[in-house]
Amino acid sequence: MEAKVSWNGPSGMSFKATTGSGHVVHMDGALDGGGHNTAPRPMEMVLLGTGGCTAYDVVLILKRSREAVSGCDVTLQAERADTDPKVFTKIHFHFVVSGSNLKPLAVERAVQLSHDKYCSASIMLAKTAAITHSFEIVDA
Repeated sequence: MEAKVSWNGPSGMSFKATTGSGHVVHMDGALDGGGHNTAPRPMEMVLLGTGGCTAYDVVLILKRSREAVSGCDVTLQAERADTDPKVFTKIHFHFVVSGSNLKPLAVERAVQLSHDKYCSASIMLAKTAAITHSFEIVDA
């Protein structure tokens, strides 16, 4: 895996990130840190990536279990340390999984497997953050 991050220049704290697969993402800092608030902060991107990683796992596990999943949203609430390095110290994942006749045990198992075995991002963040999760099922 490869990525390149380039500073956009002396007029602020924005960056262009290019992934090895050719996708481009922009990041920017807060106004009080010299940024212009035109894009997500780098640590927000870490949180977004973690949400994407675990949602991917949950959907894939449910599909492989032949569950009729039609939607999966995950909201992440994170707290960071007050001092540098301001690592994540707590992250709560709340999943809203929709589908037809989804079994609660199947959804619970998918969430647990993601956090314990498959989601590289959340497992890595668990080295500094207390990870918790909850879920709800919406019949759709």
